[in-house]
Amino acid sequence: MTGLHGYAEHFDEPEGYLDFARHGPPSRDVLDATARAMAASARADHTTVDELMRAEPRAIAAAARLAGTTPEHVVLMPNASTGLFHAAFGLPSGTVLVPAGEFPSNAYPWRRAAALGRTGLRTLDGWATPDAVKSALTDDVTAVSVSAVDFRTGYRADLGALREVVGDRLLVVDAIQGFGIAGMDWGAADVLVTGGQKWLRASWSTGFLAVSDRALERLEPTLTGWTGVRDAGVFDDVEHTPAPGAARFSVTNPSPVAAAALATALELVERVGVRAIERHIEERVGQLIDTVRAVGGLVLSPAARRERAGLVSFTVPGAAPERVAGALREHGVAPTVRSDCVRLSAHASTTLGAVDRVHAALQNLRRR
Repeated sequence: MTGLHGYAEHFDEPEGYLDFARHGPPSRDVLDATARAMAASARADHTTVDELMRAEPRAIAAAARLAGTTPEHVVLMPNASTGLFHAAFGLPSGTVLVPAGEFPSNAYPWRRAAALGRTGLRTLDGWATPDAVKSALTDDVTAVSVSAVDFRTGYRADLGALREVVGDRLLVVDAIQGFGIAGMDWGAADVLVTGGQKWLRASWSTGFLAVSDRALERLEPTLTGWTGVRDAGVFDDVEHTPAPGAARFSVTNPSPVAAAALATALELVERVGVRAIERHIEERVGQLIDTVRAVGGLVLSPAARRERAGLVSFTVPGAAPERVAGALREHGVAPTVRSDCVRLSAHASTTLGAVDRVHAALQNLRRR
């Protein structure tokens, strides 16, 4: 591992960029990998497609290492939502328990499956704490689907404790707000999905789905396409059986350009180390929380470090979120603005200068 010392040198985002929970500007490494793949495709010959397709197993291998599983349990996806649809339409029966207020990507797949009568749907109020989930479980619940990190507040789910509470049911985890920046028990999930455009900084149309043996036994490959079957290269107009492992959830060949971007981004995370990235983010998040509180802001994110990831959501009494966001933008800060709060999200490339910008902006707002 190279350590965090040179991590920021791979990126070019402005100093005040604090919107990683929405989009993580990709590294120069990713830009170069994408450009090389596109350039190769523009000079195509009889070897080009096969050469470009080698990025897929490379990305799968890196994803498997970071997720604590094997390549046979991983398949590339163009985004987290596609993986969640596989889970929702693959669940053959029973009821799924989903926290209310989840990001819509972890709601619509289950709603669509329920509308077609494949499963039932029940919502859970509040954060998906082990006690709350345990209290809501009934015999008809066959799966629980949660976010590893809450998109509003940065609340970090205790995946290991949830695994114990859920028992033999399937645990589905949307990891998009935590994978690659938080040392979480990813092996606790039966279905792990993530997209690469946020914290992984791999840009859009990147992501993967990782499944446990339990999930492979129970989920039906309802949305399997022509690449998700055995002997996919044999075009005999006959229904082929699903491929072994996670490959059965493949719909079609992934973009080799996107696969190259994802592989490059994941390998950078590996070289630096998740723990080193996480420590830096924890430090910046703590500084941002202190800054918000120092000017009278109300922090909505968890107070305990172990219960939060890279997000700081807050309000300023007497100032609408759009007004707060405007003050931040005047000082070169890029936040996320919601109807009820402002969200800041820091990465391992975020410098102390970004915290200083937030402090100056909020002080100026208070003086007004």
